[in-house]
Amino acid sequence: MYGAPMSFAYHAYEAVHMMVSPARGLSDAMQLAFKNPANPLTYTPFGRTVAASCELFERTTRRYGKPAFDLPETTINGIKVAVEERVVWERPFGRLVYFDRKIEGRRKPQPKVLLVAPMSGHYATLLRGTVEAFLPGHEVYITDWTDARLVPLSAGRFDLDDYIDYVIAMLHTLGPDTHVMAVCQPAVPVIAAIARMEAENDPSAPRSMTLMGGPIDTRRSPTEVNKLAQDRGIDWFRANCITKVPFPHQGFFREVYPGFLQLSGFMAMNLDRHVTAHYDMFKHLVRGDGDSAEKHRDFYDEYMAVMDLTAEFYLQTVETVFVEHSLPKGTMMHRDKPVDLKAVRRVALMTVEGENDDISGVGQTQAAHDLCPNIPADKRVHYLQKGVGHYGVFNGSRFRSEIAPRISDFMVSLDMEAAKGRRDAGVTDARNALKIAG
Repeated sequence: MYGAPMSFAYHAYEAVHMMVSPARGLSDAMQLAFKNPANPLTYTPFGRTVAASCELFERTTRRYGKPAFDLPETTINGIKVAVEERVVWERPFGRLVYFDRKIEGRRKPQPKVLLVAPMSGHYATLLRGTVEAFLPGHEVYITDWTDARLVPLSAGRFDLDDYIDYVIAMLHTLGPDTHVMAVCQPAVPVIAAIARMEAENDPSAPRSMTLMGGPIDTRRSPTEVNKLAQDRGIDWFRANCITKVPFPHQGFFREVYPGFLQLSGFMAMNLDRHVTAHYDMFKHLVRGDGDSAEKHRDFYDEYMAVMDLTAEFYLQTVETVFVEHSLPKGTMMHRDKPVDLKAVRRVALMTVEGENDDISGVGQTQAAHDLCPNIPADKRVHYLQKGVGHYGVFNGSRFRSEIAPRISDFMVSLDMEAAKGRRDAGVTDARNALKIAG
C-alpha cells in the first residue's frame, strides 16, 4: 500500500505541535509582559529583544489558518465602491467566489474574468493582489479550492480529471463571454478543459485564456523543481510524499500530500532567504521599526498558510505534467478522451512569463502557442516580463503597472471585437428582413 513509510508523518506533526503548545503559551505571556506600556523594561533594548524573540518563536511554531481575501472595496473612476464576496457555484473540493462590486446605476459592460487559482499548496488568497488589480475594471470570479483534510472520505476522490471537470462546470456557469486566467499549476488543466470543450463544439467555451507562468512543457528551460520530478520518478513521490489525514480532522483517513510537507519544500528551496528575512524582522522589532515588521507579517501570514492536496490529484499531476510530459507529447487523456490542443480554434490565447522564474522556466508557458497552431494569429499574444520571478508574474508592482494592463487590453479588445461582430450581424439580419418584406 503506497504511503506506508509516511503513514505516521501527519500524526508526528500533530504531536509535535501539541507538545510545543505549553512553550507557546509561556512565550505569549512573556511577549505581553514585555510589550506592556506599564512595564519600564518595555522601553529598553533588553525588553524589545525579549518581545521580539517571543514573537519570532510564536510565528515560527504557529499553525497558520486560511487567510481572508479582505477586499471590502475598490476604486472605480476615483470613487470607492463596496465589494461583497458571493459564492455562486460549489462542490466538495472547491467553490467559485464572485467579487460583487456594488456599483450604483446602470453598469457599463466590462470583461468577465475567471481567475483559476493554483491547487499547489497555498490558498486562493495568494492571488489577492491579482484580484485587487482587476477589480476596478472587470467582473472578477476566482476558484477557491478546499483543503483536502477538511473533505470527508464520503465526498469521494479528486484527481486531475476532476479538476478539469470543475473548470468546465464553472465555464458552463459563467457563459461563453468569459476570459479565463490560469496562474501557474492550473495552466495545464485549464488548456485541457478548453481543448475538450472545443473538440465538442461546446457553446460555453470561453472567449480567451491567459496562461501565466504555467508548466505547459517542462522540457523547456527545466528548473530544479522540474529536474527533481524527472529524476525521482512517480514511485518516489508516492512513497515519500503521501500520508493519511489523522483524527479528528473531517478528512480523517484520506490520503493526501500534506501542506506541512509542501511548506518544508518551499522553504528549503530558498532557506537562506527565509532565515535572513526572519532575522531582519527580529532587528526591525528591536529597533521599533513597526512598518517593516508589518510587511514581513503580511507576507508570511500568506506564505505559511498551506492546504493539503488529495494524493490522487498530486500524483496524477506530477506524472502527467512533470514526468511523462503528456500534454506537449499529445498523449494526455481526460477520462477516456484525448486532449487535442489542435482542436482549439475559437478561444484566444495569451501567455505571460517572468524572466527570472525559477518554478516555470522561460518558454514553458509560451509552448502553448506551438501546441495550439489553429488559433488565428490575431488572437494570440506572448509577453515576457523582464526582472521578475515566479511570484512577480501575478503580483507586485510590475504586475500592476506592466502585466495587468496588457492582459486587460487583450480582454477588452476581444470583447470589442465580439460586440462589433454582433452589431454587424444585427445589421445584416435587419437588411435581410427588409429584403424579405419588400
